[in-house]
Amino acid sequence: MAKVLGVGGVYFRCCDPQETLAWYKVVLGIELNGSGSLDFPHRESVMEHGAGARTVVAPLRGDNRYFSPSSKAFMLNFIVDDLDAMIARIEKAGVPLAGEPVRYAQGRFAWVMDPNGLKIELWEPVEG
Repeated sequence: MAKVLGVGGVYFRCCDPQETLAWYKVVLGIELNGSGSLDFPHRESVMEHGAGARTVVAPLRGDNRYFSPSSKAFMLNFIVDDLDAMIARIEKAGVPLAGEPVRYAQGRFAWVMDPNGLKIELWEPVEG
């Protein structure tokens, strides 16, 4: 029986794709793959960062304020290995956080806005 195995990609519109890719590389340290896209090998992520590292797709009500201050209809979540070091990297790039970092049962979270007004959630999963 055929079934969906996971999220294969997230695509979004922006005014300047090259500037946006450069921002993700400089501010978040995400390397580009051979085709000039952001690339995340899942198996290695889970192996390196524990069973808590996974892709979540969650529909939220239209009046939900979790995406604020973004007015976009979606947000990206990136798994990070060291949230404190990532926050230091973001601050060094001169980009402000979008709110204070928090800890939930799933791990630690922080947020930043990309140059297109898209909210990026950074997630350091709990061990195991």
